[in-house]
Amino acid sequence: MTENIFEIMLQNRRNLHAILTKTPKEKLLNIPAGFNNNVYWNIAHTIATQQVLIYKFSGLKMRIPEELVAKFSKGTVPDGTATDEEMMMLADFLISTAEWLIEDYNTSLFQKFNEYTTSARVTLKNADDAIAFNLFHEGLHIGQISLLLKQLA
Repeated sequence: MTENIFEIMLQNRRNLHAILTKTPKEKLLNIPAGFNNNVYWNIAHTIATQQVLIYKFSGLKMRIPEELVAKFSKGTVPDGTATDEEMMMLADFLISTAEWLIEDYNTSLFQKFNEYTTSARVTLKNADDAIAFNLFHEGLHIGQISLLLKQLA
């Protein structure tokens, strides 16, 4: 089952990568009326959340800079800015963090886990739970991104 989850995750990440790299920067950073975030924040948030849910709660060092986690974690809001360098780094992390997760999972890196109940009231008891929930979480944000892009069309 995990192999299929990883394939879905990789395809979702490829789709997000295409949006991030092919959408004009001003559209990525625009916060439409009635919204509190933008396409760019949603994409970056998926990367930060994956790292927290799976690596941090497993007691492991996250594979992205702590500053990115702090900037794009739950409860943060975008400031409407991003450097080209940051955007390129996040584009790279979209794919690399997915590939690293697969590699780390296949080498049995995830041995411990600090149980965590999400805001969706789902209790994660191990890395497998976190991986499955993360796929759901990314799906929610892909839906939000689609809605934002329609507003910006």
